Amino acid sequence: SFDPDANVQFGEGGAGTFSDGKLTTRISDPRCRWVLETLVRFGAPEDILVSAKPHIGTDLLRGVVRRLRDTVIAAGGEVRFRCPVQAVSLRDGAVRSVTTPQGEIPSPLLVCALGHSARDSFAMLHALGIRMEAKPFSAGVRIEHRQADVDRALYGKNAGHPLLPPGEYQLSYREGERGVYTFCMCPGGVVVPAASADGETVVNGMSVRARDGKNANAALVVGVGPGDFGEGPLDGMRFQERLERAAFRDGFSAPVQTAGRFLKGEAGAVFGNVRPTYARGVYAADLESILPPPVCQWLRTCLRRFGQRQRGFDSEDTVLTGVETRTSSPVRILRGESLEASVAGLYPCGEGAGYAGGIVSAAVDGVRVAERILAQYAPF
Repeated sequence: SFDPDANVQFGEGGAGTFSDGKLTTRISDPRCRWVLETLVRFGAPEDILVSAKPHIGTDLLRGVVRRLRDTVIAAGGEVRFRCPVQAVSLRDGAVRSVTTPQGEIPSPLLVCALGHSARDSFAMLHALGIRMEAKPFSAGVRIEHRQADVDRALYGKNAGHPLLPPGEYQLSYREGERGVYTFCMCPGGVVVPAASADGETVVNGMSVRARDGKNANAALVVGVGPGDFGEGPLDGMRFQERLERAAFRDGFSAPVQTAGRFLKGEAGAVFGNVRPTYARGVYAADLESILPPPVCQWLRTCLRRFGQRQRGFDSEDTVLTGVETRTSSPVRILRGESLEASVAGLYPCGEGAGYAGGIVSAAVDGVRVAERILAQYAPF
């Protein structure tokens, strides 16, 4: 049965652990190097320091995260599992304490490194009057091909050469304010469940370090914003919930449609060489009954466009599994130059707070917040 307190989003390491430790980032902050070196110090492969597309793998990353936790504990820190924050107490416009199932914890400082799926925390902070805004994100599906076909499309006659890594792609198209792109591409990977609440179906992708699975998968997603779901701070979050509930049928099973049928507007799936890797069961569906019309329209447009750029991308038996909605946070918790929110002592941090887009950028934002707090208390 589903456990709302321990799942892919809220287990040790969060969603980053189970999207296999991709460490690519577009930020150029010098702290990025320190983050990579720290991961190596705790057991990540040394090649992440030199690779253009560094990748740890879920199988190795779980050990890295465990060793990080052990070091925090050895230094005098506490790590409390199954201990969600239920309330934040304020006094005179500043943080006073947090309430948890294990009791009240007094503190004048609260770093909110929530992750992008902490909907109860977003709602709690909004009810407290913490200033926040809806943030654009993306929604769509996981697309699966055979890895051998991706290799042939990218490497041609050299596909299969032992010195070549499994092929990776990154495709994008923009027209006006709307963009479609592939994201979190997993060579030799699998599609996995990523829900954080019962009655909802969400998918993600992951690879182990060897990336030796039969299929490749990636998010194929369309940018959405307040024009699609409303201007209220939590409207994007509610939009996500509606799509995920529409995709839910029973348990963890996920809706699938093959690309050939999707492009023709025909429901269902006719599997060929590509078989779904989603291990919790799939059901043949009409994605148009789950995703909004603009998203489906843009997915069709870009399946064809990307098929012209990468042979086989839009093959009849390409598998589309829904829904992919957790590409980034639907909320930004506003903060000032001090990195504090609209109340003193509250530091929104990382991807869930709307200030990062992956493992490295979230870690860098955490370091920046830590530096700010250390500077504030340095005189003591």
